[in-house]
Amino acid sequence: MAIGTSHLVLSTKAGAQYGWIMIIPIVLANVLKYPFFEFGVRYTSITNKTLIEGYLNRGKGYLWFYAFITLFSTFTILAALYTVTAGLFINLFKMQGISISMVALGLFVFISTILIVGKYKFLEISLKFVVSILFVALIVTTALVLFNGKTTAIVGFEPTPIFNEVGILFLIGLMGWMPTTVEASSWVSLWSIEKWKTQDKPSLRESLQEFNLGYFFTGLLAIFFMLIGWFTLYGTNTVLSDNSVQFADQVVQLFTTHIGPWAYIFIAVSAFATMFSTCMTAHDAVSRVSLDILDLLLPKQTTRQTKLNFAVTVLVLAVVNYIVISVFSANMGNLVALATFVSFVVAPIIGYMNLKNVMSADIDPRFRPGSALRLLTYLGILFLSLFSLYYFWIVIF
Repeated sequence: MAIGTSHLVLSTKAGAQYGWIMIIPIVLANVLKYPFFEFGVRYTSITNKTLIEGYLNRGKGYLWFYAFITLFSTFTILAALYTVTAGLFINLFKMQGISISMVALGLFVFISTILIVGKYKFLEISLKFVVSILFVALIVTTALVLFNGKTTAIVGFEPTPIFNEVGILFLIGLMGWMPTTVEASSWVSLWSIEKWKTQDKPSLRESLQEFNLGYFFTGLLAIFFMLIGWFTLYGTNTVLSDNSVQFADQVVQLFTTHIGPWAYIFIAVSAFATMFSTCMTAHDAVSRVSLDILDLLLPKQTTRQTKLNFAVTVLVLAVVNYIVISVFSANMGNLVALATFVSFVVAPIIGYMNLKNVMSADIDPRFRPGSALRLLTYLGILFLSLFSLYYFWIVIF
């Protein structure tokens, strides 16, 4: 789920525009946001309840706030993901003269059909295989890039400043979606509940081991993308485009330059499959979360989590986000910046809400997070909050 825009777009741009220093915010974001996601796995594994149910147990204000964030995500996150994916699709099949919005419409129709028909499991397995190709290609490319050494900077090159309004906004975008948006912690808990309906539930220890492994490799891949951008583009004054079609071509060319032209089709397909799977998981998650929130805010005797309601929600999200993409056209930068900015600002609040869940009476004291993990949580909340205030101070003054 996490290996998508944050890696292909933001991590690569970070290295290309600002150089090696970007390893610091990437590592910081992964470390400081770790407890926020871990608490989602911990809470659901112990209580058999989603994080969203936990928010309601803490008070309706918590749930209303999360409902507002989900509503905003409806208009930004999916549109941003589908825009990037449409750009990769146009690049892969060399479809000149066709608009981003038209390709996005086709993706909305195709993915909505898959989710409604329920063939997600088969496609998920297939995509994991294709994404594995990207993983191997990324390791090979990173090794070759490091072996060949850094590209020589042009004469008179001036490093791009970080601590101005543009630089801070980019940092906020990078950290907002690194490794992914924090509100996705509840998505994981929803998928866990769904998965346990068809297979044995693992122990808390097994769940956390699986999560930790996935989280580590997600962070590592972000560093690989940053290194590729740094070694190949930093100092050349090459600007990675905000147009998703041009950006897709630039990223794929980064790989093929070091592996060879023969690898173009494999890299393009893998990159597209990575973003396609992210679109599908996010679309599925926002649909499920929306119905779950409605069930909890407006309870009635029967649940809204029916196949018909799910299908209607999937289609509504597709229509709404298609309209957003049509308005923003091919300018991916504004769309991604807006989505990542909001994700960054709300991250400490959702992190605090998740902490309240795992420290509540819902969980036996034996299974609550230890003092070191709680301390890391407070550090993450403090750092992300101060950083947001710093940005507002720059904008205002």
